[in-house]
Amino acid sequence: MTSVYDFSATDLTGQQVNLSSFKGKVLLIVNTASQCGFTPQFAGLQVLHDRYHAQGLVIIGFACNQFGNQEPNTGTAIGEFCQRHYGAQFLMMDQIKVNGDNAHPLFQWLKSQQGGVFGDAIKWNFTKFLIGRDGQVIKRYAPITKPESLTADIEKALKI
Repeated sequence: MTSVYDFSATDLTGQQVNLSSFKGKVLLIVNTASQCGFTPQFAGLQVLHDRYHAQGLVIIGFACNQFGNQEPNTGTAIGEFCQRHYGAQFLMMDQIKVNGDNAHPLFQWLKSQQGGVFGDAIKWNFTKFLIGRDGQVIKRYAPITKPESLTADIEKALKI
């Protein structure tokens, strides 16, 4: 695989979404969970969505239950939670694995492109990957990195 556009994933309604449909956009890909200490970051992600979506930013949350069983929901229940509690309107995908032999191929590729503190492994929920308009990983951010601190990198990627 040579870019993020080579992958697809299942959204909350069970539909396959080809990431190639976002060619030319800047993507922020995040593994999420609804019962994590970092869950309030949904609000910050929504602020970024509101501020930059029209300029070409697409935020995609991938629900993940690998860390402390902090995402008990699946399908539309994930979206309902995110909308009800944080007003999240950005694209959310159904549960995936981000580590191990059954990790989603997208996350296998993302980790191979940008390692973290623990090598390739995702440390916890709310690890973030910023993808340029060319489909390549620009930067990886730790779970503790608040969405609002990504503003300068996002604006640089968007060229605004």
